Amino acid sequence: MSGKRITDQQYRYYMSLRNSGHNQVQSSAKANFSERTARRIERKGILPSQRLKKAWKTRKDPFEAVWESVLVPLLKVSPYLNSVALLEYLQEHYTPEAYPDCLLRTLQRRLRQWRVVYGQEQEIIFRQVHTPGRQGLSDFTALKGIEITIGEKVFSHLLYHFRLAFSRWSWMKVIQGGESFSALSEGLQDALWRLGGCPQEHRTDSLSAAFKNLSRENYRDVTGHYEALCQHYDMTPTRNNPGKGHENGSVESAHGHLKRRLEQALLLRGSYDFDSVASYQLFIDHVVQRHNRHHQRQIDVERHALKVLPAYRTIDFKEVTGRVTTSSTLLVEKVIYSVPSRLIGQRLRIHVYHDRLCCSVGGDFVLTLARVFPDEKRKTRCIDYRHLIGSLSRKPQAFRYSVLRDDILPNQSYHKIWQHIDQRCANRHACKLIVGILKLAADHNCEEPLGSFVLDMLEKGKIPCLGDL
Repeated sequence: MSGKRITDQQYRYYMSLRNSGHNQVQSSAKANFSERTARRIERKGILPSQRLKKAWKTRKDPFEAVWESVLVPLLKVSPYLNSVALLEYLQEHYTPEAYPDCLLRTLQRRLRQWRVVYGQEQEIIFRQVHTPGRQGLSDFTALKGIEITIGEKVFSHLLYHFRLAFSRWSWMKVIQGGESFSALSEGLQDALWRLGGCPQEHRTDSLSAAFKNLSRENYRDVTGHYEALCQHYDMTPTRNNPGKGHENGSVESAHGHLKRRLEQALLLRGSYDFDSVASYQLFIDHVVQRHNRHHQRQIDVERHALKVLPAYRTIDFKEVTGRVTTSSTLLVEKVIYSVPSRLIGQRLRIHVYHDRLCCSVGGDFVLTLARVFPDEKRKTRCIDYRHLIGSLSRKPQAFRYSVLRDDILPNQSYHKIWQHIDQRCANRHACKLIVGILKLAADHNCEEPLGSFVLDMLEKGKIPCLGDL
């Protein structure tokens, strides 16, 4: 048939028909090609696959005048120049009409052929044989192009991913605040205790983000913590060379597969919004467990080769100390937090996790704070009005010019309430009213419904009375 190449099988079938006594017309029709083609292949007498490919050029080489004299010297000096840059160079130093954009594909072919013959040696990837219980790998990744929300608010986060090289057993943990040693330590220990054993070796990607911008002393400190973590679990700590992601390929390549699973599960769920971080983590656990079930046979083999877990976990936090100021605030990692006023003047020992701060005085645990990360553009504060409202209710006029005023208001509804009250009430009454509303919200745990109710009254032109509220 016109436009289709004749195969060796068709040729042999045609010749067998001719040898059995059929004429050219009958044989070519049964072999599914034309009589003219039959005459040609009989004349040549060779298989179609044995025909020599065309070796001549169909047109003059448009780069003949500049290839050896101009382009090759440039490539020898800078071997990684691409065809677009070279074509633009020719257009700039000669005329665009002599080397139009339509010649780009021709230049790409010439460049590819030159690199095959004269180009530099490329790095070779050496595939590895994985044995049960030998290697576990850690890395951080992000769900690019997917916007997760918690309570309809955008949730900025990473995913910590641990994977066994042999069985492909995986574990993912939601990480807030970016890569850090505490995130690695907590995620790795969660994975090992869920797995029920330890591999002989643990590999990371050099913890590049965790070590970024650290001083030499702090770098050694973090490195020491990581080595101590691996020593506690009797694992040999290893890292791939900086910039060599393929050396961590057993976990890097698995990111895409698991993230596609998560994306498909989110599409089936019909929503990217979750009630809490805990419910989002449960969703990820369910997806990863489904993935692990496909490798259950290898996982069962590898579990027998894992080392026994130690008797207890080791530290998965950074410890700092801080003194509570007379404003009932505490500075931790460049963020100002409010704390209950009973702690004023106390020096707290703080365990900094990736998502929380656990505070103690001496050996007594006193409170947990949700961790907030600093903003480079402005001062970052995490103020809970419940910590301050007792003192503020006794001196409400301090609210108006307080440094913490905008941070004391818990959400946008209360910011709007203050704007309405400040515009429509006398100064003293405005401060007394907003502080009284916050006191009611704290005492009766009704922040959201009370804020909605008061804002609705104000938008209707009514000034609320604390007694009625």
